[in-house]
Amino acid sequence: MDLRIFTEPQQGATYDTLLTVAKATEDLGFDAFFRSDHYLRMGNVDGLPGPTDAWITLAGLARETKRIRLGTLMTAGTFRLPGVLAIQVAQVDQMSGGRVELGLGAGWFEEEHKAYGIPFPKEKFARLEEQLEIVTGLWGTAPGKTFDFHGAHYDLTDSPALPKPAQEKIPVLVGGHGPTRTPRLAAKYADEFNMPFASVEDSERQFARVRAAAGEAGRGDELTYSNALVVCVGRDEAEVARRAAAIGREVDELRLNGLAGSPAEVVDKIGRYAEIGASRIYLQVLDLDDLDHLELISAPVQSQLA
Repeated sequence: MDLRIFTEPQQGATYDTLLTVAKATEDLGFDAFFRSDHYLRMGNVDGLPGPTDAWITLAGLARETKRIRLGTLMTAGTFRLPGVLAIQVAQVDQMSGGRVELGLGAGWFEEEHKAYGIPFPKEKFARLEEQLEIVTGLWGTAPGKTFDFHGAHYDLTDSPALPKPAQEKIPVLVGGHGPTRTPRLAAKYADEFNMPFASVEDSERQFARVRAAAGEAGRGDELTYSNALVVCVGRDEAEVARRAAAIGREVDELRLNGLAGSPAEVVDKIGRYAEIGASRIYLQVLDLDDLDHLELISAPVQSQLA
């Protein structure tokens, strides 16, 4: 089971804070550092000092880390034109020496679009499908060849399809709860399917839909299946309660909807996700100043899973 650290910087974090967490992620043996792609805080937090851009952040981290994978859950398709996104991600992949992964979603948080003047189209899913085809098509075009695409939302003519990533193929993540179109997109374009913030039972049903869609698309069992879950681990109940309070959550709710409790409890629940086919967990860490939390997860949790 791969354990990856997943952050939500829009809730309030500087680049220096993210760099500290990313370096701790690497030093403590986690597989990857991922971040959300949002420009507006959510819930009852001030979000200070303000948002950071996902791909600018990852470019910086690419030069400051050596081992960990770097990526997004999920880059909002509404934020960037697909041709520009392909350039940005390929460049960050070069800067990292081939450690980048792209999670790409349709975009959903309308308020942040209003706040920063970003268009929020009604039909986002069809755009996402074109974006996936364009980004993967640009990367997959042989050097010296050109790429053309003529869709309902985007039109590319004689693109040199440059630059190329350092990796032969950047892993692409698709995720979500949609029962029909999401599995089809994952089967067609993704290397990994991610089920965010869902129970074991709901994840099992969605994984089955994706496997069925992958079979219909002529793909074998080659996709990686993963979950994203909020994490709140403590050595005792008092420490669990303290960490839950620090992120404005209740312990019982976290136990039900995330990974909360003692290291043994969290290992047991992760095991239930492993039984349905998940081989990777993105641990949503919301208090980025609590590095002791990462150390606690790294020692008894990660060691037992290994």
